[in-house]
Amino acid sequence: MQTTSEYICAFCGEPNTTFVDISGGIQQTYTEDCQVCCRPNVLYVRVDEDTLEVEIDSDYEQ
Repeated sequence: MQTTSEYICAFCGEPNTTFVDISGGIQQTYTEDCQVCCRPNVLYVRVDEDTLEVEIDSDYEQ
């Protein structure tokens, strides 16, 4: 099951929309390039088991 969620780019501060595969688990980490500045963001995804609400924090790729 997929849903969309928004995160803020750690580099340029612009909002980005991304697809999240909820079946991938309640905690996920992956890298995605910003749609505005093209720099890599590490996304820390958390899915609420009860509501399936998604929260994303972004950080610079190390």
